[in-house]
Amino acid sequence: MSNADQPFEINHFINGVLEARDAERRADVYNPATGQVTGQVALATAADVDHAVNAAATAFEAWADTPPHVRARILFRFRDLVEQNTERLAKIITAEHGKVHSDAVGEVIRGLEVVEFACGIPQQLKGEFSENVGRAVDGVSFRQPLGVVAGISPFNFPAMVPMWMFPVALACGNNFVMKPSEKDPTLSVELALLLKEAGLPDGVFNVVHGDKVAVDALLHHPQVEAVSFVGSTPIAEYVHKTASDQGKRVQALGGAKNHMVVMPDADMDQVVASLMGAAYGSAGERCMAISVAVPVGEETAIILRERLIEALATLKIGDGIEPDVEMGPLVTAAHRDKVAEYVAIGVDEGADLVVDGRGHQVPGREDGFFLGGTLFDHVSPKMRIYREEIFGPVLSIVRAGSFNEALELVNDHEFGNGTAIFTADGGAARTFLAKVKAGMVGVNVPIPVPMAFHSFGGWKRSLFGDHHIHGPEGVRFYTRYKTATTRWPNETQVKAAYTMPTHG
Repeated sequence: MSNADQPFEINHFINGVLEARDAERRADVYNPATGQVTGQVALATAADVDHAVNAAATAFEAWADTPPHVRARILFRFRDLVEQNTERLAKIITAEHGKVHSDAVGEVIRGLEVVEFACGIPQQLKGEFSENVGRAVDGVSFRQPLGVVAGISPFNFPAMVPMWMFPVALACGNNFVMKPSEKDPTLSVELALLLKEAGLPDGVFNVVHGDKVAVDALLHHPQVEAVSFVGSTPIAEYVHKTASDQGKRVQALGGAKNHMVVMPDADMDQVVASLMGAAYGSAGERCMAISVAVPVGEETAIILRERLIEALATLKIGDGIEPDVEMGPLVTAAHRDKVAEYVAIGVDEGADLVVDGRGHQVPGREDGFFLGGTLFDHVSPKMRIYREEIFGPVLSIVRAGSFNEALELVNDHEFGNGTAIFTADGGAARTFLAKVKAGMVGVNVPIPVPMAFHSFGGWKRSLFGDHHIHGPEGVRFYTRYKTATTRWPNETQVKAAYTMPTHG
C-alpha cells in the first residue's frame, strides 16, 4: 500500500487473475492490535462464485489428465516458494488476525507439512491389481478426482487451514475454489499468487471472498462436487446438511471444548507451562485450545489454581509484531465483546472469577481488540461457560474427585474434538486413551494436532461427515474409488451365462 492512510483493496483471484468484478459490497479488514482499518475486501455475489466455479470446471479435464508426479512437481515448487516467503506471510497473518509473529510462523510451517505430504501423491494414488480373479480375468482398483471442490476456512488460521485443504485436493487432480474468512482474507490470495508462480495452470485454484452469500452459492452450485469446511459447530452443521441435501460430499469440522485432565502425579511445571500456551496462545482462538482444566483431587486443584494465577500475572500481552509478546488481541472488536459477555455470564452463573481479563489496555494500542487472560474456578458442567465454545482467552477449572469422574466429564460433553491427560501413570494414560470419546488425544501433550501424514478431526458434534481432514483421509475424501474387472479376447469358447458369476 503506497499510502499508509488508505485501505488497500483485496479482490478475488479467478482464472489466474486478480479481479473485483465491480464489487457492489466490501467489508473492512482491521489490524486487531491498532483497531485501524487496513483493507477492504470484495464480497462475492452468486454470479462471482459462478464465474469462479466455471473457471475451475473449464480447467478441470486438463488438470485431471496431468500425471500425478507432474502435479507433485508444481506443489514442490509451491512448497519452496512458501518457505522462502514464510516471514512475509507471517507478518500478514499478524497484521490481519493479531496472533503473535512466532505463532504465525508456526502456522505457515504446519500448513507446509501438508503440502509436503501432498507432494507424495503418486504413492497415495497407487491402486491395487489382482491377477486371475477368474480364468484370464484380472481385477484392478484406483482412485480418480471428483472435479471442482470448494473450501470454506475460518479466521483463526488463514494460512494453515486452507493448506490443510487445497494441496491434497490439487494433488489428487481436483480443481479448487477457496472461500477464506472475510476477516483476514489476504493470505489466500498470496497463496494463489505463489501457486501461479509455481506453474499451476490458470483456473485450477481460485479464491472468492465473501460472507453467507458466497457460502450458500458454493453449497448450492451444481458443479461443486465436494465441500470442506472448518468453523463453528452451528455453521458446520448447516454446511453439512445444506451441501449433503445437494448431493455433495462434505467434511465439516466444528467447534470444541477441549479438556486437560491433570492427575495428582503430573509434573506441575510441565502442566502449567502447557496450559498457559494451550489456553492463551493465539488468544484462545484455536479449535484445539484447552479451555477446561480438570485437576483430579482437591490438592491438585489448589496447586494448579495458584500456579496459574502466578503465570497469568506475567503473561505478556501486546501487538503480536513486537518481540517477546506472548498473546495478541482478538480478531475483531465484536468478537472481543462476545468473549467479555461470556465472562459476565460466568460470574452471573456463580463461577469463581479468579483472574478477570476484561478491560485490559496495552499502552500505545488503546484502540486494539485486547482482552487479558481470564481464569475461572469452581465451574460446573451446567454452566454456559462450560457447555459452550467461548473461543477466547478464558480457561475454566472443573474439579474432579477421581480419574473416572474426570473421564466421564470429558465423555459427557457434546464436543469431542481434542483432549489431553497429564500423568506419569502409564496405566491411567492407556485407559484414558482407550476410553475417551474424542478424535485427538494427547498424553502429556496439550494440543495433539496430528502430523500431516495422519488425519485431523474430532468426534460427536465436532465433526459432521465421514472423513477427517488431510493425510490419508484427505486423499480418500478428494477421490472416488473405482474398480475394473478385465478380460481380453482369446480362443476360449464363450457361452452366455445367466447365473451370478462365481469362482467355484
